[in-house]
Amino acid sequence: MHSGRVKNNTNFFKIIPFFSVLFAVLFIISCKNEPSVSVVGFKAPEQGQMFGLGDEVKVELDVPKDNQIKSVTYLVDGKTVETKNGTEAVNIKTMGLAVGYKIITAITDDGSKKDTSTINIVLRSGLNPELFTYKIVKTYPHDTSSYTQGLEYHNGRLLESTGENGFSTLRWVDLATGKAVQKIDLDKQYFGEGSTLVDDKIVMLTYKANSGFVYDAKTFKQLGTFPYQTSREGWGVCYDGKQLIMSDGTNRLYFMNKDTYKDERVIDVYDNLGAVDSINELEYIDGKIYANIYQYNYLVVIDPNTGIVEKKIDLSGLLPKGYFKTEDSILNDVLNGIAWDKQGQRLFVTGKKWPKLFEIALVPVKKN
Repeated sequence: MHSGRVKNNTNFFKIIPFFSVLFAVLFIISCKNEPSVSVVGFKAPEQGQMFGLGDEVKVELDVPKDNQIKSVTYLVDGKTVETKNGTEAVNIKTMGLAVGYKIITAITDDGSKKDTSTINIVLRSGLNPELFTYKIVKTYPHDTSSYTQGLEYHNGRLLESTGENGFSTLRWVDLATGKAVQKIDLDKQYFGEGSTLVDDKIVMLTYKANSGFVYDAKTFKQLGTFPYQTSREGWGVCYDGKQLIMSDGTNRLYFMNKDTYKDERVIDVYDNLGAVDSINELEYIDGKIYANIYQYNYLVVIDPNTGIVEKKIDLSGLLPKGYFKTEDSILNDVLNGIAWDKQGQRLFVTGKKWPKLFEIALVPVKKN
C-alpha cells in the first residue's frame, strides 16, 4: 500500500444496530398474535469477548424457567467439544485452536425437541512476541523515485515492484548501484503492488483492480492475469516454495495455488493484544513470514501455520528524523520492503522513495 491512511470499513458496522432494531420491531409485530417463545441464551461468555489462546472459556447458558433441558452439546466452529446432562456451566479449552473468531454453539435437548444457540468469541495469541531491534551492517543506494511495494533478492539482484497510478513498475535492480537493469512500466490505470519470483515466472499484484499479473522472469513478457478470489485488495505477496502467500491490508493472509492462483487456505494474524491489521509487504524466511505493517516502523514475524506473531522487530531510526519534509511524504513514504539473501544469510529492508537500502542484523532486546 499506497497513498494516504488506511480507511477502516466502518460504515457496514454502523448500520448493523439500525437493522438489528428494525428486525426486532418487525419480529415483534409479526409475532404479536403468536404464543411467547422461550429462548436459550448465554450468561457467559459475552458476545465478541476476547480470550488468549490457551485460556479456558467458561460457557454458561441462560435458560428460561419453563424450559426443562435434559442435555446440551457444545461445539466450537462446528466441532463437538463437550456433552453434558443438564445445563451446568462448562469450561472449553482453547489450546490447539487457531486464533481469530470462533463460533460457540449450544444444542439443547428437552426430550421432545432440540434448539440451537450460538455466540462468537475472539482468540488472540497467548504469546508475548520476542522483541528485536537492529544494527546496520551495510547500506546501498536506492532509487528515490521507487514507491517500493515488493522486494526480493535473487542471485545478486533485487526484484522490485513499485506503485502509484501512472508510475508503477516492475524491475530487476543492481544491488550495488540501486539502478534498474531491466524495467517495464505498468499501464497507467494500474497501481502496482507486491511481487514474487515463482520458478521462471514473476507474480505481481495490483491494488484495487482485483487482478494479478504473471510475467516471464527473464523477458518481462506478460504471460497472463488472474482475478483475486476472496481478498478485497492486493497488497503484498511472497512464495514459500509451495504456495503463494498474499496480504490485502487486513489481518488476513491468503495461501494460493502457485499455478491456478486459487485460494487454498486462509489464516488470521493475531498477537497478544489482538488482530494485527494493515499487513503489507511479505517475505518468507526460514519457515516464517516476515511482514511490514503499513505506516509503522516495525516488522512482525508470523507462524504460517497458526497466524500467531512470534517476533516484533523495531526498525525506528533507519532514516534521519525529519528526512521527509512534506505532510504527504511523511504520511506515505514509509518503511516497506523486505528481502532475504538465503545463501548469504543477509536481510535487507528499505522504504517507499527512500534513498538507501539497508542490510541489517537483528539484535534481541534485553529483558529488564
